[in-house]
Amino acid sequence: MSMPGLEGVIGADSASLRRQFGTARLNVREGDARKLQFTSEACVLDVYLYPLSRGAEPTVTYVDARRASDGLDVDRASCVAALRR
Repeated sequence: MSMPGLEGVIGADSASLRRQFGTARLNVREGDARKLQFTSEACVLDVYLYPLSRGAEPTVTYVDARRASDGLDVDRASCVAALRR
């Protein structure tokens, strides 16, 4: 899922995401996978982290973005830019 504007997010671990976006609004763990959610007035960004090998630190493999007002899909890179500190 490499797209322009998602550099620094895809492949990032949770500590890197915290430095970029602050504290996640939602932190859900399921087994060794994790979903973090970051929000602003502009958008909601859901970030999915999975370990790429047994025992590895989970890293971002997929992101999804939607408008905060009505839940309609928005451009992921634009949402990432809006949320970056």
